[in-house]
Amino acid sequence: MRRLRKKWVRPFKRWDKRRIIEERKLMKLYGLKNKKELWRAQAELRRIRAFARKLLPLSGPAREKGEKELLGRLYRLGLLPENATLDDVLSLTVSDLLERRLQTMVWRKGLARTVKQARQFIVHGHVYVGGRRVRSPSYWVKRGEENQISLDPHIYDYVKFSGEVEKKPSEEVAA
Repeated sequence: MRRLRKKWVRPFKRWDKRRIIEERKLMKLYGLKNKKELWRAQAELRRIRAFARKLLPLSGPAREKGEKELLGRLYRLGLLPENATLDDVLSLTVSDLLERRLQTMVWRKGLARTVKQARQFIVHGHVYVGGRRVRSPSYWVKRGEENQISLDPHIYDYVKFSGEVEKKPSEEVAA
């Protein structure tokens, strides 16, 4: 049986006011359910940056191979441009990672009115990536999948027309 291990690390200082305020801003902006989702992104960023820092003192084919591997992966994930360097990897932020989540991409594309509505559509199974239903809001959208995000047609109509009352032509002329 495979044993799963957690992919996040809680902060060392639990009651740091500055950190709590910053986390609250990020959670509201990206519609995260709880702080574990944020801590998971922070842990992944730490892992990426640590790998880049390990490559800096190396030279020769070991560095070239590792650098090519890391930069290629981050390019495919859409975190870096094609001609990036290790310095660009070290300048990544948590916001860069959170922008690549499916939940954020659905909202940014205008397929949902709010980030929380985007999360609801994903969890309820109304969002497709490349024709495949994805039910995880934390799914990292790769560079090639950005244009393949779509909604069920009946949900798209709901987003487009719900809450909006169309004016009749007679009302426009009278006004």
